[in-house]
Amino acid sequence: MNTLAKLSAYGAALALLTVGAYATGSAVGPLTTPAPAAQTAGHAGQPGTENAGHGDTHSGAVPETADQPAGLASSRGGYTLTPTASTLSTGTTNDFAFRITGPNGAPVTAFDEEHTKRLHLIVVRRDTTGFQHLHPTMDPDGTWRTRLDLPAGGVYRAFADFTPTGGAATTLGVDLSAAGGYDPISHGTSRVAEVDGYQVRLDGELTAGRSSPLTLTVTREGAPVSDLQPYLGAYGHLVALRESDLAYLHVHPDGSPGDGRTTSGPQIRFFAEVPSDGTYRLFLDFQHAGTVRTAEFTLPTGPPGTAADPTPEPAPPAAQPAGATGTTPHDDAHSAGAGGGH
Repeated sequence: MNTLAKLSAYGAALALLTVGAYATGSAVGPLTTPAPAAQTAGHAGQPGTENAGHGDTHSGAVPETADQPAGLASSRGGYTLTPTASTLSTGTTNDFAFRITGPNGAPVTAFDEEHTKRLHLIVVRRDTTGFQHLHPTMDPDGTWRTRLDLPAGGVYRAFADFTPTGGAATTLGVDLSAAGGYDPISHGTSRVAEVDGYQVRLDGELTAGRSSPLTLTVTREGAPVSDLQPYLGAYGHLVALRESDLAYLHVHPDGSPGDGRTTSGPQIRFFAEVPSDGTYRLFLDFQHAGTVRTAEFTLPTGPPGTAADPTPEPAPPAAQPAGATGTTPHDDAHSAGAGGGH
């Protein structure tokens, strides 16, 4: 075959291949790489989101639906805790001021009384030392003020525990920095506290996910103290903080002065609700001889079903014939994630 004939045959074959490829491509569709899917918005720490496991460490805002204990955020449910200054001094008395703003951004000025006060301010260093329970006063414009002494340097957590009129009980938290030397203190398990000649013993266990009964017994020089004075509407006020992150937890007193059944000592009873296993710091304020004192304890959670846990495990439902229907009892015990420590 001559050269011209060879070139003509090669050109015809190339044309047939091109037409075949076009037909195949049209039938299959374009071979393109799909664009990466957009990140799905979700709550901080929710699997499948771009911030999974990290949380919102900048604004402190937590979605209203987040299942999270109180006090871990500065903003929740439309309310925000804003201090006028977040850096304070040690070795002197600070004039500490802050506001609670509402969903409309304006300072809130209407609060309900809880435990005889419209707002409770708890301040503690991040290593859970230097605990203070304060009751600021509010200016007409919604600015709360109090005198605050910080004994040593470090980062402190301030909790505002309040109920806005017409709203739900809320606890917000914010960090405060204090200049000075910082020597962190660790705490081992402790059930007995000594304070100003008084001894307070803690009996009971904390069980995650349940309301746990706790009994605190006050003695002085070995004798029971049976004439405790009411403080904040009870014979004692107990604050519980989860040691790992300072979550602020529900603690409810059992009874109240004048109810005909609650004695004025030596025992004070509470129900504490802790949402998870771990170690908790507990602070009891009690009043005797006109002075309020604070006893501190460190208590890890215990296993369910112990002697100190009087709530029996629910029995499994009985087997039912095919097609039968029934209901399982609902355990309405809840953790402390819903609101403030009331």
